[in-house]
Amino acid sequence: MKQTTGERVFGVFNIALLVALSLASLYPLVFVLFASFSDPGQLVQTRGILLAPKGFTFDAYKMVFLNPSIGTAYLNTLFYVIVGTSINIFLSSMAAYGLSRRDVLWKNAIMFMITFTMFFEGGLIPSFLLINELGMLDTRWAIIIPSAISAFNLIIMRTAFQAVPPELEESAKLDGANDFRICWAVVFPLSLPVIAVMLLFYGVSHWNSWFSAMIYLQDRGLFPLQLILREILIVNDTNSMMTDVSSGDQMPIGETIKYATIIVATVPILCVYPFLQKYFVKGVMIGAVKG
Repeated sequence: MKQTTGERVFGVFNIALLVALSLASLYPLVFVLFASFSDPGQLVQTRGILLAPKGFTFDAYKMVFLNPSIGTAYLNTLFYVIVGTSINIFLSSMAAYGLSRRDVLWKNAIMFMITFTMFFEGGLIPSFLLINELGMLDTRWAIIIPSAISAFNLIIMRTAFQAVPPELEESAKLDGANDFRICWAVVFPLSLPVIAVMLLFYGVSHWNSWFSAMIYLQDRGLFPLQLILREILIVNDTNSMMTDVSSGDQMPIGETIKYATIIVATVPILCVYPFLQKYFVKGVMIGAVKG
């Protein structure tokens, strides 16, 4: 079908707008990347748009990786992501499967109580007191257990599991499979797209989490990477990274250390997305209509 002049103008305007929005969204990350590789002295003298590193150097990254807090925080974050996401997927899958079956007693009442928690919660002080009474204060489990199941993600998984034909469940029962076998051998493999999306949602949530650690943890040896990053960016704590730098250069290199730390904390999670991208749209659409 031949386009009219108005449609062509609208198409060009649409493309130009989307390109401009894409560049506006991408440039801050590009700026941080170039700044992290720049010479501190040249960077502080630069004004305006940064289109390439100023005096290419790895000094900021050397300082970041020489800081023991970064290495420890990286390992802590990997533990929270791997263990926490595994617990999230296991518990969410079990709960979603049970609540997606047709013959479960009081499942609507249970779903109401779960949905209720999305709008109302106990608050910070009761949560802190509960964690303290459970003996999880200042332990890794204070970060993992309270967020073991997300009500929103549970609803998405439940809706996806409901899309699995009940005839497959009936056939498996005739072959002698119990509910656990049906869940992990039939329903789970048929729901891989939504499982991949949940892996991404839960994994990114654990990777970016810092508030719970700030509230429940006092031992710096348990701090996640994002909490250390917060100290560097907000509290301006870069002194421990500048032991080998002359006093006159401490302030400039402190700025590039901030940029390098942002890149170190961001790149790993960006590398995960391409492997899950093919499942992402399908998985989100499966659970898009919540019942």
